[in-house]
Amino acid sequence: MPIGSSSHQEPAPQSPQAESDPVELVKTLCGRFHSVARQLRLRGEYRATLNVEDEFDAQDLLHALLRVQFDDIGTDEWTPSYSSGAPRTTFLLNDSRMAVIVKKTRPGLTANDLTDQLRIDAEQYRSHDRCALLLCFIYDPEGRIGNPRGLESNLTNVSDSFVIDVLVAPK
Repeated sequence: MPIGSSSHQEPAPQSPQAESDPVELVKTLCGRFHSVARQLRLRGEYRATLNVEDEFDAQDLLHALLRVQFDDIGTDEWTPSYSSGAPRTTFLLNDSRMAVIVKKTRPGLTANDLTDQLRIDAEQYRSHDRCALLLCFIYDPEGRIGNPRGLESNLTNVSDSFVIDVLVAPK
């Protein structure tokens, strides 16, 4: 046996997906979302990149990040009353019966507007037979939400049949 070797072998590390709760995986991705978006802007040599300028860009980037951890990602498009006719995409993580929606702050969109939108979204997915949890990720890169932790606390709702979880990032 070579010097410094040991007959004791450490077990091979498992993938993060195998040892983590799916909700926590999504929250981790959302928590790191701003760092990823910023890194994509920092490309050298004047290369084209993805700028997260609106909610659709945020959805596209989160969808790509979710693919790192989840094999089965469905999408549901629907047109809520607040969207002026523009369809919204929700990601459905079928194994965990979780729906993930993405919102991005912008000028003129208040915390009250976000609250109203989330209530409409929650009603849509509360009746969705595959969904037991709605995770709303609010991307706030300019810090437009004055009290992000308070907004999360006010909008998070747990009942026996349906959970609404809200994550604002960055804080």
